[in-house]
Amino acid sequence: MAREHLDNSASAGLPVVAAEGEINGYWVVRAQGDLDSDSIDPLFIAMWQAAGGHEVVVLEASAVTFADSSFLSLLIEVHQRTELRIAAPGTVLTRLLRTAGVDRVLRSYPTLDAALAAPPTAR
Repeated sequence: MAREHLDNSASAGLPVVAAEGEINGYWVVRAQGDLDSDSIDPLFIAMWQAAGGHEVVVLEASAVTFADSSFLSLLIEVHQRTELRIAAPGTVLTRLLRTAGVDRVLRSYPTLDAALAAPPTAR
């Protein structure tokens, strides 16, 4: 990973954007902690900038412990701008995506390696 962001704290005192950078030609953003309207801004900025300059953006979400509707809105907005892949969503995030019905639209992969191995889809 190329850069680390240490300028915002989640509820646990950790930054919500753990790192971001290019891997195998895809832009990867690692998110962690609780993602809600109070903490989403750094992730919003990182994802929005990535979507503007990269064909594929991978959100590595294995360390996401909570997410609300502001997080879902961000995912949908990024999905509309670029090919978004969600790597390693945990139980909490998988349930949220399924409950909201966006699991049929947003592509999830069991691991970061699986998300990076898939070829880009035609948009």
